[in-house]
Formats: sequence, structure tokens, C-alpha cells
Amino acid sequence: MDTDPDAERVMIELLRTAPGWKKIEQVESMIEASRTLAMIGLRDRYPNASEEELRLRFAALVLDRETVIRVFGWDPKIEGY
Repeated sequence: MDTDPDAERVMIELLRTAPGWKKIEQVESMIEASRTLAMIGLRDRYPNASEEELRLRFAALVLDRETVIRVFGWDPKIEGY
């Protein structure tokens, strides 16, 4: 809503005409940025957590509870998200 309509048209056209490899690269970049932000948030909430605990908490953010329990043996409902 805060983007100028002309600028938005240009952005859409650039995305539309970008080659597939470039779109995949952009998606990978967004995924990595999301992971980084999630880990920053976890480190902020759990400053004394080990890297292993942070890895488990990250899994609890992105996977369903049953999968986290089955794969990692860690229950986010008990340990916290």
C-alpha cells in the first residue's frame, strides 16, 4: 500500500521476466533470512540456551509437535516453544 503504483509495476515486470534460476535464488535468500531472524529471536528469548537447545526450539517453530517428538524426542509443549 505504500509502494508507488509505477514502482510496483516495474517490480512485478522484473519478477515476471526473471529467469527461473533467479527466482529460486531469491526464494533461497528469503528462506535463509527467515531462518536467521528466527534464530535471533530464539537467542534473544533463551540467552543461556546451548546451540543444541536452539536447534530443537527452531525445529519446534517450523515442524508440527508430533514430528518434533518423533524425530528429536523433544516435546515443545513441555519444554516451551
